[in-house]
Parts: sequence; structure tokens; C-alpha cells
Amino acid sequence: MSQIENFTLDNGVRVLVEPVGHVKSAAIGLWCKTGSRHERDTEAGITHLIEHMLFKGTEKRTAKQIAEAIEGRGGSLNAFTDKESTCYYCRVLADDVVNGVDVLSDMMLHSLIDPEELKREEGVVLEEIKRGEDEPGDHVHELHLQNRWGDHPLGKPIIGTPESVSSFTRDDIQTYMGRRYRAENVLLSIAGNVSPDAVRDAAEAVLGAIPSSTEDTMPERPQGTANVREVGKDVEQVHFCIGTDGTSLYDDELYTMVVLDAAMGGSMSSRLFQEIREKRGLAYSVGSYTLNYGSGGSYTVYGGTSPQHWPLVQELVRAEFDKLMKDGLADDELERTKRHIAGNTVLALEGMSGRMMRMSRNELHHGREIPIEETLGKINAVDNAAIMDLANRILTQDLVNTTAIGPFES
Repeated sequence: MSQIENFTLDNGVRVLVEPVGHVKSAAIGLWCKTGSRHERDTEAGITHLIEHMLFKGTEKRTAKQIAEAIEGRGGSLNAFTDKESTCYYCRVLADDVVNGVDVLSDMMLHSLIDPEELKREEGVVLEEIKRGEDEPGDHVHELHLQNRWGDHPLGKPIIGTPESVSSFTRDDIQTYMGRRYRAENVLLSIAGNVSPDAVRDAAEAVLGAIPSSTEDTMPERPQGTANVREVGKDVEQVHFCIGTDGTSLYDDELYTMVVLDAAMGGSMSSRLFQEIREKRGLAYSVGSYTLNYGSGGSYTVYGGTSPQHWPLVQELVRAEFDKLMKDGLADDELERTKRHIAGNTVLALEGMSGRMMRMSRNELHHGREIPIEETLGKINAVDNAAIMDLANRILTQDLVNTTAIGPFES
């Protein structure tokens, strides 16, 4: 494993560099520790809208020139917003790292936020909202989190609402960015064939003037509500989420949750996939996942099935929960699951983007590098007693809620 070098600029911007000499490229991420959970009630969706707007032109580049500055030199450029962070990232050839840093920092610090362009982009996001609602297999996940966590900051949709998105002005965006896009929240992370000294010089030149001081409070842990919500829509399948509260990024049971999830629905050999798809043919897509945030988390089983099979699928999911609570995992199943997780974790580091993402999230959430050996050790330490204990605390009937979109009668 190569050595990660880290340093902090005088204003508080953090920089991580992982030199990997045998590749001919690099992955660059410019992060801001701000997401939808940091928004005030009147700002729903503004973090995601800002992500869009930062591609629309700066003081020295048009939107087309931003794209050409990376793609025209053989790279790729993109961004994403989640509930606790925003990332602008690119893949570039090894001799283009300084240019990549310059483009990303130009977007973050010098975007014009032109009022006319803002109104057009609000229209784009409104279409994105409509598209999501037209795709029940995607929309059910957002609806499920809202159904479970309600008005908690982690329960609100990242994309916002049509009403909120349509209301934002240039002043609103500048006010939010002035509050959240502060030096202590900004992280530059690069993995690949790169010189740490060159990165330091580039970072100091383009990021060293970001104002310091910021506010960041952690919301209370979300407490999910057990309920059933079925939303009628003219579709062929029932698209569903069945879930409960899970673990935060800082809970001792985090890795137990990872193993539980993988065994239940994380692969083709998982219990839910084998029972519902392979054995009974009741679904094409079925699985599970966890969401882990600073103040809480969730565990969700998802899938799609025909309306006539929906009652049986619910019974089968409940039966798998009950079996896990009663007996846990067989010894060989537990070892296979841990090996599967370890393999995926290591294989993700074969790519520069995977390395960049991992070290960035570790820094943002934990303030340190977490060696891969430490992660694998915690995975291997999970035993069946821990699995059963966690299952019995989160999977009882009175804690589980169900959200479904399908051809239900209104």
C-alpha cells in the first residue's frame, strides 16, 4: 500500500495525496463537507442546485470550456451531492493533474452564478425531479427515507422540492456558499501518478485564499417510525423498500451491520436473492443496503415484484429477518460473507477513483487515514453473537417500516 501524504494550508484547507507510480493517470476530488442535511428549512435542494451551477461558467471559462479543459485533454469530469458532502471530481492523465486542480478550483471559487443561467438550471432540476418520480424503482428509496425519518435533516430529499428549487435566487446561493464553502470544509484529494510537491504548490496557489471559520452541528440521531405506506401508481410491478434504523459511521456495530447486510442481500449468493429470486422466481431485482451517516443510519431491503406476489414477498422478507434473529449465520456462511466484503474492499482500491474516494471519506468523517488492514481486521472480528445481537435490536416487527409504489387502489 502506498503512503498517503497529507497537509493543511494556512487557511485550513486539507490536502491528501496518494502517489501511485505504476499508473498513468490520477483521480482528483475537490470536496466540500456540506450536503442536504446542512440546509435550513428554506434551502431544501440548494446544495444539489449549486453542484449543477458550478458547471455553468466561471470568470475565465464558459460551461463548454470547463468541459473541454478536462474532456478535451483525455479526461472525464463529474460531481455528486449527498446528505453530508459534495464532491467535484475528474480523472486525468498523469501530466494533467495541475490543470485538473485548476479547473475544479475555478468552478468552486469563481463560478458566475448568472441569474438567467440559474433559472434555466432550476428548470433542469425540476425535470430531474419529474424523471425521478416517473421511475418508481428509484423514487421508492427517497420516499422510504422520508417515510421513516420524516422532517429530520437526513430524511429530506437531496434534490429538494419543486417549490423550493423554483424559489432560489443568486443571493440565496451566494449566502449558502458563503456559510458552507469555507476553508475547513474543503478537501482536495488526489490518487495516482502525481508529485505531492506539485500538488502542494497548486493547492496553495488556487485554494489558499478561501475564507476560514465555519459552523457545523450534528443533528440528533433520527428515530424511525414503523409504518406501512403504499402509493398508488399506474405501473406493472410493486417497487418496495422494507427497512429499519441502522448504524451511524461512529457506532461500534458498524462492521457488524456491514456483514449482516452482505449476508442478507449484498450479492447473488445472499439469502434474499437466493430465496426470493433464485428459488421462487418472484423478483428480478432484490437485495439490501445500508446508509451510514454521522448521526445515524438505515438498513433497507428493496426489490420489485408482481402485485399478486407482493404479500408473499413481504412474508419471505419477514421470515428471513426472523431466522437471522433466531439463529444468525452458519459458520461457513459467515466466513464466506466476510471474505466477500474483504475482497470487494481490496478490489475497489485497484482503481484510482476508489482510492481517492476512500481516503477522502475517511478524512472527512474520521479526520484520519484508516489503513485497509484496520478495516479488514474489524470485518474479520465480527462473530455470530454480534450478528444476532444487532438483528434482535433492529429487525423486530415493531421497528420495521414498509414503503411501496405499485398499482394499488387509491
